[in-house]
Amino acid sequence: MAHWLEKHPKIASVNYTGLPKHPCHNLAKKQFTSGLFGSIFCFEVKGGLPAGKAFIDGVQLASHLANVADAKTLVIHPASTTHQQLTVEEQRSAGVIPELVRVSVGIEHIDDIIADFDQALAKV
Repeated sequence: MAHWLEKHPKIASVNYTGLPKHPCHNLAKKQFTSGLFGSIFCFEVKGGLPAGKAFIDGVQLASHLANVADAKTLVIHPASTTHQQLTVEEQRSAGVIPELVRVSVGIEHIDDIIADFDQALAKV
């Protein structure tokens, strides 16, 4: 999922230790000896707050929930949900930028998750 997002033209960046470009990738490889890096990561949708919200509103398979590590794929846009009561400066100091989306990949078939994200990104 992270590799697919990394190549998508509407994605600014993907923050996932499983990607070789991540600054902690080598450390993660040492610690996660199975070669699996987990299913929770963040990415940035190009276009700021409206783009992040549009992506969340566009998903159909993924659920819009704040918890993580569920059996189903979950997405959340922290700037408009969990951190909306903070000022933009407070959000940024907490690592929340307007275009940030957090995803917890579930057990659905990867092709179905990619198709869902692709159709949601087409609406951005």
